[in-house]
Amino acid sequence: MSVSEFDSLVATVLVAVFFLSAVLGAVMRETRFCTMGAISDVVYVGDWMRMRQWLAAIGVAMCGFALLAHIGWVKPADTIYAMRRVLWLSSIVGGLMFGIGMVLASGCGARNLTRVGGGSLKSLVVLIVMAVAAFATLKGITSVPRARYLESVFVELPYLTLLPEWLAASGMASVDTLRWMLGCGIGAVLIVVGFGVPRSGRDWPVLIGGLLVGACVAAAWALSGHVGEVQEHPETLEHLYATTYTGRIEAFSFVAPVAHVLDWLLFFSDRAKVLTWGVVAVFGMVFGALVQSLVRREFRWQGFADMADLARHLVGAVLMGIGGVVAMGCTVGQGLSAISMLQIGSFISVAAIVAGAVIALRAQQWWLERG
Repeated sequence: MSVSEFDSLVATVLVAVFFLSAVLGAVMRETRFCTMGAISDVVYVGDWMRMRQWLAAIGVAMCGFALLAHIGWVKPADTIYAMRRVLWLSSIVGGLMFGIGMVLASGCGARNLTRVGGGSLKSLVVLIVMAVAAFATLKGITSVPRARYLESVFVELPYLTLLPEWLAASGMASVDTLRWMLGCGIGAVLIVVGFGVPRSGRDWPVLIGGLLVGACVAAAWALSGHVGEVQEHPETLEHLYATTYTGRIEAFSFVAPVAHVLDWLLFFSDRAKVLTWGVVAVFGMVFGALVQSLVRREFRWQGFADMADLARHLVGAVLMGIGGVVAMGCTVGQGLSAISMLQIGSFISVAAIVAGAVIALRAQQWWLERG
């Protein structure tokens, strides 16, 4: 591959990422796809519709990843989540922090991106603060306790921390067979559970939204792992995946990439700061939500209600920024992308995120009733 061919591939992948994430942003805003909202619906009013939407999205993403791995379009060992350590303490602590934070901030990173597209200045502030907190946890002051006290606690495995590899080590079946059977099997069950029996015609757009979100995640795996694969970089001769921050296969996640957006904007004149998969995906999410809000004529400038509202959102943004990095992902990064490839740590992270959200929601309910 020549330098010009590599540059052309990079441009192609970045454009594709932008439009794919734009579709994701538009779908999420149109169908009110929100993990925090799904959990709050269950906790406060016992409505499982948006929770079923989330389960359907996970199911489609799982089936999609299993199919892509089966046909060789994605190599699980080359993904960003492929490791040999289960960072269980990081997953629990980071997940709890993120879950509590997204309740205080009225939604996760992805939800706030779609709200920015709808004119929410409140969400813009949340994203900026989350980006600063995330960057500090990646490379700054909070990265020290992250590495020293959390990531130093782990379980080392002789194989990748993926459920198929774990079961294959016990001799149940081959890794490829287990990945195909588990991915499609669990995914199909989640889709069936997600769809269930719609109560009315109004439920169908919500559930179809879940399918589309899951399909976007699967498409992201294909784009990154197949289209973006470079066997030999024209200058370094290394094998890598074009445009990703790590050089490995990535899908969607919206905590560290938001920090990378801030880094790119602040150091734009530095030639070392180039557009990456995550940065472009953030811009695409906002663009897709903006188009949807304009088409629906729902674009409205929104701000904070009062100082208490501002304080609550700032605390939530900090917790999401730190927690999202510590847990290696958010409700999209862990709750859709990582879990779709049956990453063992993602199950811990997602459980912790849900637990943190429930704790925060119950605390808010108690505070309101007390007041």
